[in-house]
Amino acid sequence: MQLSQQDSLRINVLLRQPLNAIRIDDGKMIVYGLTEKGEAKIELNPNCKDEVYVKRVKEVISSHVLGSPGGYPVFLKRWTRMGQARADSLENLLKLGEPEAVVAVVGAQGITNEIARRAWWVMPNSDNARCMLANETVVSGDMGPILAEFLLEFLPFEEEPRNIIESVRLVLQPGLITDEVCNELWKKGQRKNAFLVGFLKTPQHTIPEQAEEHTLLAQWSEPLNTLAINKNKYAQILIEMLRPEGQAYFKTIEAVLKKPANQDVVVALFEAIEKRFNAIRPHDKKHRDIDRILSEVQAHCAQCANDEDRKALDEINALSSELKSMLENLIVLSCVGEQLIAPIFATTDAVGSVMRRKIEPVTTPLTNCLNMLMD
Repeated sequence: MQLSQQDSLRINVLLRQPLNAIRIDDGKMIVYGLTEKGEAKIELNPNCKDEVYVKRVKEVISSHVLGSPGGYPVFLKRWTRMGQARADSLENLLKLGEPEAVVAVVGAQGITNEIARRAWWVMPNSDNARCMLANETVVSGDMGPILAEFLLEFLPFEEEPRNIIESVRLVLQPGLITDEVCNELWKKGQRKNAFLVGFLKTPQHTIPEQAEEHTLLAQWSEPLNTLAINKNKYAQILIEMLRPEGQAYFKTIEAVLKKPANQDVVVALFEAIEKRFNAIRPHDKKHRDIDRILSEVQAHCAQCANDEDRKALDEINALSSELKSMLENLIVLSCVGEQLIAPIFATTDAVGSVMRRKIEPVTTPLTNCLNMLMD
């Protein structure tokens, strides 16, 4: 089966230009090309069923771009064997008119700001925007603010909490939004706490509403800073969490724990906590029992096998029993993760108040830890 004579001619003319990307609208039967001179448009004249004709159009394009009518799947196998995402490989993927190829491009480590611009022209949607904003090169380029603005405008239409959380996390990266916009996102979080989890997944200084510093900070700031300068990791994190930013971080965790909307919010919250306190995690074990975590943390603080950690713990313990207690609770938080809530969620799809009751055996001890850390 051949393309109509008119389409064959126009598509071949398009392919012989300096071409940046191709987009195919299956519904309107239009091929769009992004060239060095601007956007080209070809209205197709099918001589068979539309879906069959579009497939043939893609084969013609693939033959020209890749030297094979097999298109994206064949090219993907070759690309995988090469074991790397070269810039020219990504550029060719954007010339196939295949949505799956665009998804591969936006998720590639080798994406550049220019390739991101072309990919966005081909398929501008929230999933692709989030994927590209996970890449530092794109964030630092002029596409960063463009993608962030799109996600902000699309947020009211996001239905999945996990997408809201990820969008908020990504747009809060330095240089993408203004302080005013950041404050607006924070205010929305007071009504929908998925927004707050997005803040918790970023450095704590991004939280706009700061709390009062902990009462212990004034008393122990100097000795803790001395230990922190000497690379005592426990002193470093105690200083951070006693400050207003740290206290605001705890209050934000507490606000989400009180009324998470669904399981995605809970899982994302636990992931945020795990990442934030990972530096003082005593081991790599993924315990699913909160009581076991509590007992192991007490044992670790009492008799740590690691000499370096033992010395650092002893230095904190020698300062104050209150600081020792705070540190134990911080280490408990470092052992939190999705695995802690997984056994409960494996047996229920409950949401709202029913879900909150089911997870109380985990959230109640964690809330107690938070209360010990706030003042």
